[in-house]
Amino acid sequence: MVQKPTQQQGYFLRYLSLAPVLAVLAVVIAFSTWAIFNFVFPDLLFHPMP
Repeated sequence: MVQKPTQQQGYFLRYLSLAPVLAVLAVVIAFSTWAIFNFVFPDLLFHPMP
């Protein structure tokens, strides 16, 4: 018979299922910010003005 997880195990499993989603969102937001900034100011990232 399968035992029901306790309240703490339920929260831990919910965190484990949420962590990859948050990681992907963070990477997408960071890359989008970098891509938009590089589109608007194409040379400032690699050749800053003196």
